[in-house]
Amino acid sequence: MNKSAKTKYGIHPLLKERWSPRAFKEDIVEKEKLQRIFEAAQWSPSAMNEQPWQFMVGEKGDATYPKILAGLVDANKRWAQKAPVLIVAVAKKNYVYNDKNNFHYLYDTGQAVAHLTFQACAEGLFVHQMGGFKAEIIKTNFNINDEYEIASVIALGYIADPSILEEDLRIREMEERTRKDQSEIFFTEQFGNSWFKK
Repeated sequence: MNKSAKTKYGIHPLLKERWSPRAFKEDIVEKEKLQRIFEAAQWSPSAMNEQPWQFMVGEKGDATYPKILAGLVDANKRWAQKAPVLIVAVAKKNYVYNDKNNFHYLYDTGQAVAHLTFQACAEGLFVHQMGGFKAEIIKTNFNINDEYEIASVIALGYIADPSILEEDLRIREMEERTRKDQSEIFFTEQFGNSWFKK
């Protein structure tokens, strides 16, 4: 299914083709691909080189996968249970060197997930990040203490035909991708003054 972004300007093909499907094949993801995907996340930049990210990785059939799935809201469980890999992005709130609040911990963890996402695209895989999860269930299931926050849950795998989805999800899967116009988000001189009007 072609859901290539309709861009005004030329961008890298991986960025143009990336989107977040709900239809996943249950095919196993090769270990070598996962290793490269995780390496990409590992080399993401972070404030003070803190690297506040940690990841719980569940592969279908192991003991970790159902613990992650149990923490998803029902709307996401409906489709995510087909994905062969579920990943929890965990972010450490404080700096290691002084135990003070790291204002950038979620931002930096998000960057690591972005690196993971685009390496996955380069491997022919797709990623769907989710905010619909119950953090306390996940933290309890994995004994994660309050020094950490659950940033997101990620489904990863090979894309499947949307026909495997229930009708309401299939309709959403087929919808055209849209974004705000650049004039609404890039400003100059003062907030709200479009950079594109210069």
